[in-house]
Amino acid sequence: MFFSQTTEYALRAVVFLAINEGSSFASQEIARVVKVPAPYLAKVMQSLARAGIVSSQRGLGGGFCLAVAPGKLTVLAVVDAVDPIQRIKTCPLKLEAHGVKLCPLHKQMDEVLESVQKCFGSTTIMQLIDSKGEGRHCRELDGFDMGDAKSKEKAKDRDKAKVKKTKDGKKKRK
Repeated sequence: MFFSQTTEYALRAVVFLAINEGSSFASQEIARVVKVPAPYLAKVMQSLARAGIVSSQRGLGGGFCLAVAPGKLTVLAVVDAVDPIQRIKTCPLKLEAHGVKLCPLHKQMDEVLESVQKCFGSTTIMQLIDSKGEGRHCRELDGFDMGDAKSKEKAKDRDKAKVKKTKDGKKKRK
């Protein structure tokens, strides 16, 4: 595979959070839905949080939610947060005769990587979830539609439980 498993897992998690924008989910719940091993996804989510792509809240009712609007978040930003594309700048064979000038093979390979970077940099997460036609099947995993009304209601109920009104009527997070 051209992309690492980490990149694939991060993109699946971000797409799930984008479909359910405004709701937070425990990493175990995200892992179950997007079919990623929970311990591995927990590390991926930490990388995404450090990059400012997701935000997290600890404790009861906590979890991860998207910190960047799906229409502004690029695929490249997600990739760069977990496993950046490594461009070829010098001869991978470390041949002194090549110096910084790449041979035709490595130059072509670097141009492909550059094209991928440009494509990912101009593609938003919103474009991935709004696309028409084939590919909609990724929204349904393990009998759980990543964007169905029941899951959104469940998330909203969980989010409401995080906020408790004080005696004077002000809202306070638990």
